[in-house]
Amino acid sequence: MSRRLAVFASGTGTNFSAIVDHVRAGSLHADVVLLVCDRPGAPVVERARGAGVPVLELAPRRFASKADYEQTVLDRLRLYRVDVVVLAGYMRIVTPLLMAAYPNRILNIHPAYLPEFPGKQGILDAFHAGVAQTGVTVHLIDEGVDSGPILRQVRVPRYPEDTLDTLEARIHGVEHELYPAVIESFLNAIESEGQ
Repeated sequence: MSRRLAVFASGTGTNFSAIVDHVRAGSLHADVVLLVCDRPGAPVVERARGAGVPVLELAPRRFASKADYEQTVLDRLRLYRVDVVVLAGYMRIVTPLLMAAYPNRILNIHPAYLPEFPGKQGILDAFHAGVAQTGVTVHLIDEGVDSGPILRQVRVPRYPEDTLDTLEARIHGVEHELYPAVIESFLNAIESEGQ
């Protein structure tokens, strides 16, 4: 049985496209059944439409509370019978409401080698720190920021001649291979556990 994924994203959506590409290539055995985007009109929306993936675009500020926003999202996830939530450049903190509905079923990718450089600008922070290497981390989410159980990490070198753009491109290249592979391993694990 193919697991049903919802991808949450806020920006350009390169990780979204990488996931869809791996599904189509047969290296990720899942169905991407929904994109959730909290920034209507973000480039990821066009990527999803081009891939034939249904889109839920919601502006959180139009809701009375975070809980109201997430309840609307949760209702759509249930409608699409989503098994696993995949955060791919989603720039919002997920609340306990969604975590309770998907315990240990929400994955995130972070462009740094956690616990180094958590937060929304991990690449920029690593670049300004002048480190010799940074990385990419895939983890489950918890109540903290980039603090959940780590599933896999890869180190990424930072060369002396790097600009922020070249470092970012190298990190994204690693993300686009690592994330689909970790998602596949995660789905296999929950399948073997009969969850």
